[in-house]
Amino acid sequence: MILIGLDPGLQTTGWGIIVAEGNRLRHVANGRVTSRTADPLALRLVAIHDGLASVIARHAPVSAAVEETFVNTNPQSTLKLGQARGVVMLVAALAGLEVAEYATRFVKKAIVGTGSADKAQVRAMVERLLPGCVVDGEDSADALAVAICHAHMATHRRLVA
Repeated sequence: MILIGLDPGLQTTGWGIIVAEGNRLRHVANGRVTSRTADPLALRLVAIHDGLASVIARHAPVSAAVEETFVNTNPQSTLKLGQARGVVMLVAALAGLEVAEYATRFVKKAIVGTGSADKAQVRAMVERLLPGCVVDGEDSADALAVAICHAHMATHRRLVA
C-alpha cells in the first residue's frame, strides 16, 4: 500500500511517500513544495496545489494523511496555514485518495513515544524507521512521520476489523 504523508505549510509543505507491506515500511521519496513569499496568497496556494498534484500523479498513493493545524498565537498566521491545509486536503481528495487527519502530538507519540518530542527527535526516529532514507528537511521528516503513523493506524484498523 503506497501512502503519502503531508505536513501543510504556506511557505513550505512537506511530503513523504512510503510503502506499507504488513508491518514493514519502506521509504519511496520525500520532498517539499514551496511558495514564494513575495507572491499574492492566491498564487501561493496554486503553487502548493500544482506541486502536490504532480507528486501524487508521479507516485500514485492510495491513501493520504495530513497533519492537523495547531492554533498559533497570531490569528492571521493560523488562517493562512488553514488555507494551505485546505488546498493540501483538496489536492488529495481530487486525486481520489482517502484523507486521514492526525494531531501533531498524536503523530509524535506514535513515532517517538512522547507527544512533546522536538523536530530533531522526530527526524531521528523517521530515519531509524526508514533505513537508508535521506530526509529533505524538517517538513519532509514531519510528513514522513505522518505517513508512518497512518500506516500503523491502518494496520491497527485491519486487526480490529
